[in-house]
Amino acid sequence: MSTLAERPNDALLVIDVQNGVVAQAHERDAVVGRIAALVERARGEGAPVVWVRHADEDLPRESEGWRIVSELSPAEREPIVEKGYCDAFADTELEPVLAGLGVGRLFVVGAQTDACIRATLHGALVRGYDATLVSDAHTTEDNSRWGAPPPDQVILHTNLYWTYETMPGRRAGTVTAADLAFDPSP
Repeated sequence: MSTLAERPNDALLVIDVQNGVVAQAHERDAVVGRIAALVERARGEGAPVVWVRHADEDLPRESEGWRIVSELSPAEREPIVEKGYCDAFADTELEPVLAGLGVGRLFVVGAQTDACIRATLHGALVRGYDATLVSDAHTTEDNSRWGAPPPDQVILHTNLYWTYETMPGRRAGTVTAADLAFDPSP
């Protein structure tokens, strides 16, 4: 269990599934479809859904690229955390939002695998959260022109190393969208 003993709840953390972030993403439609199904499952099971949205000079606020993709619609009661760094905890309201919801375990989905997903997973684990990556519900674009492996390999490698990540008193790991089970609050 997480080191956040007073936070028994699970949450689905949806990171940067924005038009400008996933436009060229690997298997975009399939990944967005799985995320949409997980959002509905979380809502149906009473697990909080927390949205994270990135903005910077290449992705300005209120631009079409900044908007969450049309296939996903945050509910009015679901928090949207605005960020400007890869780690969704860095200089944002994410920690107070999760504390207010009593969340100690995160299921992480979204984009980009090799940037904001990776940074936020590590940020969560360091801050005491259990952090589970949904192995078939994250994606990235092809950055091989800059020396990165192809996106399918980036995704596979991230799934591999996160499966075995550990820290004292915390759980990491991966789960497929089909096998994800939200733990009802005690």
